[in-house]
Amino acid sequence: MGNKMQKRNIDPQKTIAEKLNGRFALVGVIALFGAYISTGQIVPGII
Repeated sequence: MGNKMQKRNIDPQKTIAEKLNGRFALVGVIALFGAYISTGQIVPGII
């Protein structure tokens, strides 16, 4: 068994960027729900 547990060396900047990306994605999902609740359309003005 050559696979031993090795500690990964992950850049701190990458973890910060991924967290920020996830937060912005959640803001987009909340905006989508808000637009759907207020107008009844997924993308207001398109259809």
